[in-house]
Amino acid sequence: MDVTHRTAGTPAARRAADPLVGYHAADFPWYGLDEGWTGRRWLGQVGTGQRTADGVQPPDYGTLGHGDEPARGPEPRDTRRFAVVVTVARRGVRRSADNTGTLEATSASSAAWLAGSGLLAATWPGNLDRALRQNWLDQQSALAWDLADDLDGPAWSSLTLPVNGLPQPFRYRESEHGWVLAGEAPGVLIGAYGRSVSAYGVGFATVTDLSRYDGR
Repeated sequence: MDVTHRTAGTPAARRAADPLVGYHAADFPWYGLDEGWTGRRWLGQVGTGQRTADGVQPPDYGTLGHGDEPARGPEPRDTRRFAVVVTVARRGVRRSADNTGTLEATSASSAAWLAGSGLLAATWPGNLDRALRQNWLDQQSALAWDLADDLDGPAWSSLTLPVNGLPQPFRYRESEHGWVLAGEAPGVLIGAYGRSVSAYGVGFATVTDLSRYDGR
């Protein structure tokens, strides 16, 4: 039996053949850093949401990276320089993908949580082994969730950055791991995280050509 023939048309096979498939399936615009960023760009990950009646499973969010890609393991001295933009679709309350419950409406807090957890996943403490790192990640993720749920709290400050050339307010915080910010943009919610790239100097823009991020 020709297994390759049977699997070639599956969604997973199509994504493996073309990493842009998930991005093109979105029903919202993607955002990345604007032309002020002249460095490398790369594709991140796409998170799918509820499957529609016709079997389509559009993304709920996704990431586009700038600079150095995430490390594959702990590094004693991590010198990577990066900024990652998280685009989150505006969604109301809806059924979960497995149809067993409901999901809350997305908000700027959703973008802040995804950005905060993304930053944690991208920073390997060099002095922790894999087992201890999971405990660290669980603890830090819980903290990031609490912080994201309180964007008006003292852990956050205000920061105005350009979105498609127009000033837009964001909520911003720094930590020993890097920085995280969250706000709104036309049609979507935006989160971002980075390290060794100044958040004060970035701007966001609608991505009209995703192939710029495809390094194949």
